[in-house]
Amino acid sequence: MSKKIIVIGSGFGGLGAAIRLAANGHQVEIFEKRDKLGGRAYQYEVNGFKFDGGPTVITAPYMFDELFDLAGKQRDDYFKLVPLDPFYRIFDHNGKYFDYFHKIEDTLSEIDRWNPNDKSGYQKFSNQTRKIFEKFHPFTDRPFIKFIDMVKIIPDVIRLQAFGGTYSFASRFISHPFLKRVFSFHPLLIGGNPFDTPSIFTLIVQFEKKWGVHYAIGGTGAIVNGLGKLFSDLGGVVHFNSEVEEILTDGKRASGIRLKNGAEHNADVVISNGDVAFTYRYLLPNLKKKKYTNGHIDRMKYSMSLFVWYFGTKKKYDTSSFQHHNIIVNERYRELLSDIFNKHILPDDFSLYLHMPSKTDPSIAPEGCESFYVLSPVPTLDSGTDWEKMAPIYRDRIRDYLEEHYLPDLKANLVAEHYIDPPHFQNILNSYRGAAFSVKPTLLQSAWFRPHNKSEELEDLFFVGAGTHPGAGVPAVLASGKIATNLIEDIIRK
Repeated sequence: MSKKIIVIGSGFGGLGAAIRLAANGHQVEIFEKRDKLGGRAYQYEVNGFKFDGGPTVITAPYMFDELFDLAGKQRDDYFKLVPLDPFYRIFDHNGKYFDYFHKIEDTLSEIDRWNPNDKSGYQKFSNQTRKIFEKFHPFTDRPFIKFIDMVKIIPDVIRLQAFGGTYSFASRFISHPFLKRVFSFHPLLIGGNPFDTPSIFTLIVQFEKKWGVHYAIGGTGAIVNGLGKLFSDLGGVVHFNSEVEEILTDGKRASGIRLKNGAEHNADVVISNGDVAFTYRYLLPNLKKKKYTNGHIDRMKYSMSLFVWYFGTKKKYDTSSFQHHNIIVNERYRELLSDIFNKHILPDDFSLYLHMPSKTDPSIAPEGCESFYVLSPVPTLDSGTDWEKMAPIYRDRIRDYLEEHYLPDLKANLVAEHYIDPPHFQNILNSYRGAAFSVKPTLLQSAWFRPHNKSEELEDLFFVGAGTHPGAGVPAVLASGKIATNLIEDIIRK
């Protein structure tokens, strides 16, 4: 039975759910606040450069392939993925680096350069993360609606010691201080602090090992455009510049949306790809909530925010030591992360992720130019930082650091730049408190404890994206779209 379904937002979670439901024959419409698709994956174009706004680490291509298979299409006809190896080049504070490779023997060779005694420990670490992956990966595209769903996995969480912090978990196997950081940084990719994110999330390590780390020619924006075209080919409709002001209700069910311009659109089902906290707090203002009250939302723990500076240079940096994906680890690593996550203060120093896509894909920049994206974790708006004043200062600090250590004459060669900061995440992306990854991945905010894909407040309202199960990261938000689709279809069949 065909239903009218409205999706709020066009991030990967919203696009994935919309494509699945359109492929199943439903009438699906996406309402997007901005002028083009993508959500956090929005792509900026400045002076001939293309800058991916958000996710750049693409793993688990099978998640995309599933969407095209449902539509009887081939992914390669819409966008091209190329594998990267090494996955990451990780620098210590002295500029010495570790290449994180796909094959275990290559990674072992890198460990040998740093501390040969850690090679056997790394193999044990890899075996343990594989056990965690094999046990818990099947749950990443299943809903956790009932508490019994959580109870069933607790014995394995305990048996595999997958509940402690990721850094402590890695430290059981690795002794070298820098290598401990190398093998425990992955929670930062989903908005978590490695020192308190449960080690169940080391399954990300095996996601990469099993399927690789990839880049889409044309940037992540090419994936967004490909998914948008697929959705259109299936008869889906997208409304741009259409900000949702309220989710309409009819008794105890969601019945549609009202836009900022006053227009109302009715639906049988509403899916929010917006931030969960923002949706409950601001898009359901008149609903008397049982669980997700304003107080409950305020008490939840949120990820860090980000400062991201995109820049293009008029020269190539072929001789730089950067690979495609780079991580520069601060000497004051634990204290820095505590400042950001726990104390909510903006430090003077930083750790950085630097993306250099033109190293793989010259089309992302004008001929003879280089394209960069550098990201610094920062506290949410709880820090009270005046970003209108601080943003240019913070950008200059990062620029000067990169110029001194990695990119000579950077300032003189800049020809394009743009940045986003915590107010951008709050005001443009509607992320509560400016949290870049929504709800923080803690033990008591995962699986059943995380906001559910099926609303606990209203019938016919569903959630996809970073703030719901299974969490942040491209594979996880795509999985949330699969979960929501299956839940909706189950209800329709009944």
